[in-house]
Amino acid sequence: MGTRSQVNPIPYLETVDTPTLSNAIEELNIRPRSEGFAPVDIRCLFPQFGGMCGYAVTAQVETVTRMSPTDKNIFCDLFEAVDASPKPAVVVMQEIGGAPEFAAHCGEVMATVFTRMGAIGVVSDCGVRDIPEVRAMGMHYFARGAVASHAYFHIVRVGVPVQIQGFVVKPGDILHGDENGLISVPECDWAALERAVDDVRDRERRLMDFVRSEACTIGALRKRFLE
Repeated sequence: MGTRSQVNPIPYLETVDTPTLSNAIEELNIRPRSEGFAPVDIRCLFPQFGGMCGYAVTAQVETVTRMSPTDKNIFCDLFEAVDASPKPAVVVMQEIGGAPEFAAHCGEVMATVFTRMGAIGVVSDCGVRDIPEVRAMGMHYFARGAVASHAYFHIVRVGVPVQIQGFVVKPGDILHGDENGLISVPECDWAALERAVDDVRDRERRLMDFVRSEACTIGALRKRFLE
């Protein structure tokens, strides 16, 4: 399949659930198993939409505290970055101010603009809002939950690496998420990744078929795991 610059991996990745893809990436040994995924606090708020897969557009924001000045030009910088991104885009926002538990990073207005620029989802290390309206437009939300007020929300910088509760995301990273969680997909041999996905699915199917069969005893199961 070649490198990411030569192919579009998104259509294939959309056919794989996030845990299977995570297991396949582990099979390739291209990054530590403790990296590349979001923690339990980052929840898929609209699991009925199925999977989300797209290219990260990153921003650092400040919501409640006012340590950095508000510059509306930087809002436009973010909109331009989404517009210029490979599609589909996923907007990823990190809170760098105090009191992140009070922060809401996106609502109906921002989601409408992002959608118009080609984004399919928002990832936040804090909260989001306008849940019914954003759900109706079909945009994915991955966040800690909902917060009603946007307080002094403003964009501080755009297009920099961000940390979503320890999960590092760089501009252009491919993000893949569903109701099981969110991961990044590293640059790799895409043909090898497809083979690894097939291997994971086949191995798990054979194991589950065995466990459901009359041949499965504790001793046989131990032997199977130790093979």
